[in-house]
Amino acid sequence: MPVDPFADRLARVRHRFVSTLERRLDDAYAAIPKLADAAPAAGEAVAEVYRSMHGMVGIGPTVGFPQTGRAAREVEDVLRSPRQGARGLTAEEVLRFSKRLDDLRDAAARELRSFQSADN
Repeated sequence: MPVDPFADRLARVRHRFVSTLERRLDDAYAAIPKLADAAPAAGEAVAEVYRSMHGMVGIGPTVGFPQTGRAAREVEDVLRSPRQGARGLTAEEVLRFSKRLDDLRDAAARELRSFQSADN
């Protein structure tokens, strides 16, 4: 049976997304202290986490992780204004970011379990 190049490419992108998802979440949690207004280079840290979330927003739904993509958009929304202003997060924004990140972790865990059970 011939291999569908599109399906093959999509499978590789999905595998890459899955293989980096937990690390991206761990990195976002580790960045929390660096995101606060008072932290040195907070604006750069915000931009870096924003890019990571933006990638999840775009790729997640495409490769079968729609809840993860929606939850990542919620995290991205918290970071958008600070990123545009090249600034760190206020105390209130840090709390919202942490809550949205928890929601993202939960959504990703649910979809990863589903993905792994479908693979078996």
